[in-house]
Amino acid sequence: FYQLHLQQDLLGHWTLIRESGLQGSRGSVKRNVYDTREEAEQAMARLRDMQLRRGYKVMFREGSPQDEY
Repeated sequence: FYQLHLQQDLLGHWTLIRESGLQGSRGSVKRNVYDTREEAEQAMARLRDMQLRRGYKVMFREGSPQDEY
């Protein structure tokens, strides 16, 4: 599995959280902090596109309606 999500902290920064691993096993978690939501969304889109090229499929999506896959 490969999961991406954004989370805003109390100081207004945005954290891109990446979780990956095999189903049923302990996965890894990586976090990157960005100053703006736009920067975080751009980073998330790059990672999403990279995973789609590797054959991953989008299983669940939540976000703004203008987002496209």
